Amino acid sequence: GDYESPSPERKRRHIGSSGEEGGRGTRVAKRGERARRSSSRERSHTPLSSSPHRRRRSSAVSDSTDGEGHDSGYGRRRRPRSSRRDDDRHRATSSDSRRSVRRSRESSQVDSSDDEDPTLRYRGRRRRSSEERGSGGQGREKKPRSDMDRMKLRAAVAKEKETDTKTGGLYIPPWRLALMKKSMSDKSSKEYQRMTWDALRKSINGLINKVNVINVQNIIPELIAENLVRGRGLFVRSVMKAQSVSPVFTHIYSAVIAVVNTKFPEIGELLLMRVIDQFRKSFKRNDKPNLLASTRFIAHLLNQQVAGEVLGLQVLELLLTNPTDDSVEVAVMFTKEFGAMLQEISPAGFRYVFDRFRGILHEGTIDRRVQYMIEGLFAAQKQNFAEHPAIIPELDLVEEEDQITHEVGLDDEIDTQETLNYFNVDENFAENEAKYAAIKKELLGGESESEDDGDDEDDDGDDDGDGSGSDVGAPPASAAAGGTMEIEDRTSTDAIKLRLKIYLTIMSSLDFEECAHKLRLLQIKPGQEHEIVTMLFECCSQERTYIRFYGLLSQRMCNLDRVYQELFDEAFQEQYTTIHRFETNKIRNIAKLFAHLFHTDAIPWTALGYIRLTEADTTASSRIFIKILFQEIAEYMGLRKLNERLTDEYLAANFSGLFPKDNPKNTRFAINFWTSIGLGGLTDGLREYLRMAPKLIMQQKALEGSSSSSVSSTSTSSSSVSSSSSSSSLSSSSDSESD
Repeated sequence: GDYESPSPERKRRHIGSSGEEGGRGTRVAKRGERARRSSSRERSHTPLSSSPHRRRRSSAVSDSTDGEGHDSGYGRRRRPRSSRRDDDRHRATSSDSRRSVRRSRESSQVDSSDDEDPTLRYRGRRRRSSEERGSGGQGREKKPRSDMDRMKLRAAVAKEKETDTKTGGLYIPPWRLALMKKSMSDKSSKEYQRMTWDALRKSINGLINKVNVINVQNIIPELIAENLVRGRGLFVRSVMKAQSVSPVFTHIYSAVIAVVNTKFPEIGELLLMRVIDQFRKSFKRNDKPNLLASTRFIAHLLNQQVAGEVLGLQVLELLLTNPTDDSVEVAVMFTKEFGAMLQEISPAGFRYVFDRFRGILHEGTIDRRVQYMIEGLFAAQKQNFAEHPAIIPELDLVEEEDQITHEVGLDDEIDTQETLNYFNVDENFAENEAKYAAIKKELLGGESESEDDGDDEDDDGDDDGDGSGSDVGAPPASAAAGGTMEIEDRTSTDAIKLRLKIYLTIMSSLDFEECAHKLRLLQIKPGQEHEIVTMLFECCSQERTYIRFYGLLSQRMCNLDRVYQELFDEAFQEQYTTIHRFETNKIRNIAKLFAHLFHTDAIPWTALGYIRLTEADTTASSRIFIKILFQEIAEYMGLRKLNERLTDEYLAANFSGLFPKDNPKNTRFAINFWTSIGLGGLTDGLREYLRMAPKLIMQQKALEGSSSSSVSSTSTSSSSVSSSSSSSSLSSSSDSESD
């Protein structure tokens, strides 16, 4: 109706004036009268206005005063909603005004010189202490900044703005980044160096994050292709961060560091120093997670021989000198990782460490859980650390003669070179990049140059893969001049493909004649015939039982070409030399294959001259091979024919190793061996020799004695003749003197 909500000014005038000139009571009474008048008009038009709820919900304020203008407290009604909204708005505006006044008061306390510089502007609400609040805000004022502090802060902000590039922190698509690089004409400018620094950091982080056991040999060349000399701080920091986040991949990161250490020893030394520094800080701060991570990293660096074993012994001594539950737990983990290598390179230190663990276990001052861990360590030691090998075969990437070990101790002075983690302008940027390009070409060969050219093409935004602006497709100078270039394949790709063809041919053939015909049609180059011989032995040894197909095929190949006879002859010597590496089943199959070749005269019997049957020259595997070989030959030929062949006067010299007669001990060993395998009929000559050996020895001694006596008799006779001649000369001389 005709009710108007009071303005804030009117409300302000009403507050505190209820007892003066009618004051609040009179004003409220008038408002109540107007509200009753408007509600009566609404009831005359609304059919449901008789409901008490409608009257209660009507937009009227209660009559809170009596006729004299005093508050009666009865018949009170709520004020209209519009009025309540205005009151809320008024409260909000009043609170905002109070807050702005408070801010203005606080900002007035700031030094006027700070307001001049936007970087030094006072931010945030000033917090007063309890003493200041108790004293009404009369505490000590804020200490103004000195001119030196303002100058330092301004210089820092200016440097940050100056070094900030368009790429800082934001993702930029590669094509846009390539355009930005292309637009920079000065390759040694600060902006270009900063952009290449960011690209180097992202590339190193990406390669480190995706390395694993399978692709480690592919990731390492890509890492070396990056400028690790410039980004060695980034590389070390990325490896340490990845290792602390994923300690289960520590052995992989250690293998990467071991390979990089052989090419850039300063990088391996820098990482080792930083890991030792992290170990020191974690030990002093009782930071167990970082201590476990750094200790595990040190253990695997010791396994890869990047660090000396003295460092490992120092770590164990530090952890076990004053043993606690946590230190012993870390020492147990470290010993499990490093125990296999420590046992190999320092047995005395290994025994000392386990004696110390045994003493801690007997003292019983540590927790039961840690005691169980020590018992688990002793169980692992009994199994020779089978579950914790020092280096798995997939990560054994460095040859022993190429390893570089850094003898850095736990107490040595360490320089972590933290400044390498941050961007610094290089005055000789182009020259250093050219030097690393030469190093990369030397390490990676011609592939690095092609990769660099490919990267440059990507950076320039070219989409064609021909590489028109690079030297990838350009022939060498010798080839361009008209000379012939000979390419040597050192990747064994052709050999692997040839072996695959041979294997598929053998497995897909119905019989040995078909297989031999297909193998002859493979157009094998001269010098590759040994691949067929190798695959025949491989396929035959992999079978559960010997299959005669391989013997017939080998016989057919020897009969077709004399080259295969010589190759099988050489293969017999090679297989007999390395027979100790095979399992019993493989030994049996290979022996039966050679037995077939011998009894069919596919290879000459002179090949048996490689065997020397003595206790010192044979092993268990070689004796099994000889036993199966001759048992199969005897089964094919018969014992009588075999004996005739072995006693043939033309071949007897080649079988002297099978039937040794140089020493009675070796003769007895050979007789016992042939008798034990059921071929005692071959030892008749040996038995006769052994029976006649004492007589022969006596005769030999007698001959030696007679020869010595004859020599002495001749010497005595010569001496007597000389004495007689001397006496006759003396007598003649005396006669002449008497005359």
